Amino acid sequence: MSEVHAVLVSSSIRCYSCLSKKFQPLYKKHGTMNEFKENLLDQLDKRVQDKILEPTNAELLKKLIMNAESDNEAMMIAELGTTYRRTGLHFDKRLEKMTNDIRYFKKNEVLSFQTDNSKPVHKLIIGDNYEALQNLLIQYRGKVDVIYIDPPYGKDSMGEFAQTNYQNAITRDNLLSMLYPRLMLAKMLLGENGVIFCSIDIRNYAYVKCLFDEVFGEANSITTLNWKKKKQPSFLSRVAAVMEYVLVYAKNGNNIKKLSVESISDSNKPVINSSNTISERIISKGIRSKADTTFIKKGTYTNKSMTIEYLDDVQIVKGRTMNDFRCKAKFRTGQDNIDQFCKEDLLFITKNLGLRRDLSDDEKEKSKAITDLLLDWGQNQDGTDELKSIFDITDDINIFDNPKPVSLIANLLKSTMYSEPVVLDFFGGSGTTGQAVLEVCLENAQFILCQLNENLDEALKSATNKDKDVIEKQISLCEKFGRPHELSEITAERLRRVMTGKTFDGSSNFEWAKKNKPYGGNLDVYEIGHVANFESTKGKTPFDVIDETLYGQKHFDHLSDKVKWVCENFSNTQKQMEE
Repeated sequence: MSEVHAVLVSSSIRCYSCLSKKFQPLYKKHGTMNEFKENLLDQLDKRVQDKILEPTNAELLKKLIMNAESDNEAMMIAELGTTYRRTGLHFDKRLEKMTNDIRYFKKNEVLSFQTDNSKPVHKLIIGDNYEALQNLLIQYRGKVDVIYIDPPYGKDSMGEFAQTNYQNAITRDNLLSMLYPRLMLAKMLLGENGVIFCSIDIRNYAYVKCLFDEVFGEANSITTLNWKKKKQPSFLSRVAAVMEYVLVYAKNGNNIKKLSVESISDSNKPVINSSNTISERIISKGIRSKADTTFIKKGTYTNKSMTIEYLDDVQIVKGRTMNDFRCKAKFRTGQDNIDQFCKEDLLFITKNLGLRRDLSDDEKEKSKAITDLLLDWGQNQDGTDELKSIFDITDDINIFDNPKPVSLIANLLKSTMYSEPVVLDFFGGSGTTGQAVLEVCLENAQFILCQLNENLDEALKSATNKDKDVIEKQISLCEKFGRPHELSEITAERLRRVMTGKTFDGSSNFEWAKKNKPYGGNLDVYEIGHVANFESTKGKTPFDVIDETLYGQKHFDHLSDKVKWVCENFSNTQKQMEE
């Protein structure tokens, strides 16, 4: 390490130390340590009086606080008694694991692939979704348009204690405590016009809705959709259940006018049509640009759907064009309409330098809103059949429990009427949301999936008889395409097959590929790496191992610039979420 590098690392370590403090509980000392502890005890008493903390739990916490060896330790113990009750329920606010390590994205070159440079690059992140969401904030804060999640809500997925007594409130406590910090991060990622969908069952619906009210605000609740998940229910139960629920919330409810799938083919309307003759149009300055560039050089640009010639250079600042420019293309509309699209801020430059437009408010108003009863949006069996087709499964053993059908999520995406959405699913499961984004055929849409890196061999050791067959099937699939026994490998393989039409070993001999055309596109797969922030790890510092290009940055020319960027962006990947 050079002398200059060493100085920068040393100074930046101190910077990290300062930055990370804001993610620790804040408190003000009151005199001596004993006085500070007494203050914490008073707070616990107040929570007991408010009937949000059990007296027996409070007494235990008090004993632990009095035996604490430092103010920080006492404070962390007191935090265990923090609860939430504004929504009419309470649950433990559980701290995520504290660490001095920086968590960062590192690319998995083996699982990543590229098929078409003109198409967006989708992302699959393998690892804890809490750490993934923290890292996504660096690049995507306020930039995600649609979130769909299908969290684990069965009793078998909510911890050992929950399995022992399903009627005990702790069954939901695990779910709510896990969801709360992740929803807070998800809210930070959503844009001001963003929408989040959450699938949930009847047992947990009321509790999870209260949690969403807590995080997003009841005023931002759009609706609850009732989805018919099966055709043939079991008539042995007291009631033959066929419905499941999809919560719909907005970042800002005032910005969501309508959810509609009618005329969705006109969403992201083209202004160029291959059947028309070439003509010239003048594009007024100030239109939006979604291209990752600040300068478009005059010339001809072609992709699969269009060819366009820029007759002038175009300057772009903060996503807006700074000058008028002329274009030649097979325009499907006249100059007057182009002028009107520019005036109404409907026209935009796509990521691959084409021109398209959004639906006008009038067009949106004319479309019919969806109903809250979803009868023909696919069923669970469809999701199972889709997976069997993709993985060439001929027996009755499922590889995922009750996977959602592609059509359900595809229709939810359509209903938002986004032209080029960034779609996030941080409970990625089998990858259905990714396939749904591709199915909708939005040319410049991008999906981001997070999937836990579960070791299947370890899962098999503790599996119940009910789950053993499923896990053994998952392991056999991993062996079939020559990959480690990890659940995320199946997610990655599904995306590879539907996007490329080929398996990991290059074969196209599977049922889905015989009946469907692959979607195409590019996939970057990331894993969560970690490196100590306070010292060199195996001779490397955070500045050596963190690749800024994985966060949409260009390589920094100077080390000092990278040091500054790392210090500004990675403190929030170490500690708990900022309150």
